Amino acid sequence: MSSTLDQIRELIRQGSVRISEHGYDELAADGILVREAVEGVTSAILVEDYPNYPKGACVWVREMLNDGRHIHVVWGIPKGKTEPAVLITAYRPDPDLWENDFLRRKQ
Repeated sequence: MSSTLDQIRELIRQGSVRISEHGYDELAADGILVREAVEGVTSAILVEDYPNYPKGACVWVREMLNDGRHIHVVWGIPKGKTEPAVLITAYRPDPDLWENDFLRRKQ
């Protein structure tokens, strides 16, 4: 398990969450509601963990929407800060490029 993902979940539970400008743009481009992405983190599955990322610890997760479709979301915590959880980007992964579980790229 990722301690960064645990921190992000707790921050969201507390209401300390922000959506980056890029995040809003990507959510809109793929027709993903902010609410869906934020709620989905509670059951998200870790794809990759970047605890030492230069701009602050972040995680790349797979979330499932209410309609059963998957999205990928990158969540982070700004470097040198303890909050907020920031939705950096989100998108619908292309099924032609990903295995059926959307956790591994096709070879």
